[in-house]
Amino acid sequence: MFSDSEIIGRIRQGDKQEFEKLFRSSYVSLVRYAKTLIRDLDASEEIVQELFFRLWQDRQTIRIESSLNGYLYRSVHNRALHYLEHQKVVSRHAGEVLAAADMTSEPVTDAIYYHELQARVARVLERLPERCRLIFKMNRFEGLKYIEIADKLAVSLKTVEADMGKALKEFRKALAE
Repeated sequence: MFSDSEIIGRIRQGDKQEFEKLFRSSYVSLVRYAKTLIRDLDASEEIVQELFFRLWQDRQTIRIESSLNGYLYRSVHNRALHYLEHQKVVSRHAGEVLAAADMTSEPVTDAIYYHELQARVARVLERLPERCRLIFKMNRFEGLKYIEIADKLAVSLKTVEADMGKALKEFRKALAE
């Protein structure tokens, strides 16, 4: 068994087996910890998977000052808090949209238009190429900026801009019909 610094060193050098060992030994307990914070199993799994994705992606530049376990748990904690903050923003925005809709139009008509619009959006999303769809969702549904998306997906900013342009063009075309 290796010390934390040896494990980190091996991962930095690209040792996939050591990384996979760390993932397998930590994944379940990290997901459980995230779930105690956010109460959503799917989101918890996503948080931990994203953490390990970033750990591998940034393995050569990552600085772990404390213990490896402490770093992983602190990272999950921070990501869970970020997720909760984002959920608050989404919820607040949805509440504002609903409040504005209630004040301006008929509820039954709004519901019909809303479901129709949702169906159109879903059809357009299905037609988009996978990366283009993912970039659109990250920007419009998760509220991430282009630079954040480029960083997360390890693509260039121009790629994100181009894919968003394609997605928006498809949406304009579908909504004009």
